[in-house]
Amino acid sequence: MEKVIVGEVFSISDESGEDQDVEVLGVVTIEGTDYAAVGFLDDLEEDTEDDIDVFFLKIDEEGDFSAIESDEEFDKVSAAFDEIFDEELDEE
Repeated sequence: MEKVIVGEVFSISDESGEDQDVEVLGVVTIEGTDYAAVGFLDDLEEDTEDDIDVFFLKIDEEGDFSAIESDEEFDKVSAAFDEIFDEELDEE
């Protein structure tokens, strides 16, 4: 499996089947499963102070991305990323 790296850009299909470019903002491993935090590239490239939407995706053994299935799993992943991003902000 090829490792997903922060800053990597790839396309995902939205609900209407239209491709959207996203950038990997962070990667975390929880209980042996990798997850990526991604944001829409268009939103990230805009020079604005508005909040951006961040999505969490599960990475399988083949390096494919899938949606997080349960609220419990989402809460666990969200808390892990909150901790990582809070630590990075504290370092600045």
